[in-house]
Parts: sequence; C-alpha cells; structure tokens
Amino acid sequence: MDNKEFSILLEKRTKTFAVEIIKLSAKLPNTIESKVIRNQITKSGTSIGANYREANRARSKADFKNKIKISVGEANETVYWLEIIVEMNWLKQDDLHSITNEAKEILAIFTSISNKLS
Repeated sequence: MDNKEFSILLEKRTKTFAVEIIKLSAKLPNTIESKVIRNQITKSGTSIGANYREANRARSKADFKNKIKISVGEANETVYWLEIIVEMNWLKQDDLHSITNEAKEILAIFTSISNKLS
C-alpha cells in the first residue's frame, strides 16, 4: 500500500470513528456532568480526522507535522474521556470495548506518524 492509499483509508477510518463517537455521546446520561463530557469527547473524537484531513492538504511539511501532532493530542484526549465514562459507569464497559480499542489504535497510528516526522 502506498502513502496515498494509506491516507485515504485513514481518512475514512477517522471519519467512521467520529461518527461512532457522536453516536456514543448521544447515549450518555442527561446530567450536567455528563453533558460536559459529551461535549468534550465529541470535540476531541471528531477533531482527529478533521485535523488529519487538513494535514493531507497542508501547505508545508511544518504544517503537516503540526496537524499530525494535533491529531495525536486529540486521540489521546478521546482515550482519556472514554476512561472517564467507564469509571463513571455511564455506559457498560462491554459497549465501550470496541470504540476504546479503536481510539487506542488510532492514537498509536498517529503517534507512529508523528515519531517518523521528528
């Protein structure tokens, strides 16, 4: 697989992930506290792919590197919010297993890309 094919697949994967995060956030309880987390996880979970898409259209290598680093941060933040949701018992851990694994895989991918740019 060449870089172009890889980036197309990763764009699709991060968009699918964003949709799943939005669906997950809609399932959170309707409390003041969970609304804060809903907002946070929706922002971070959807920002990963948005920043990656922008990176693929970057004007320079420095711009590309910056957008990738933002994607790393947003993926890491999303994993954090998923951990909070589990610890708060707002959703069943079994229901979060798949999306948590995907979040960690996406984080690992972007971390690897970022490390290769350093």
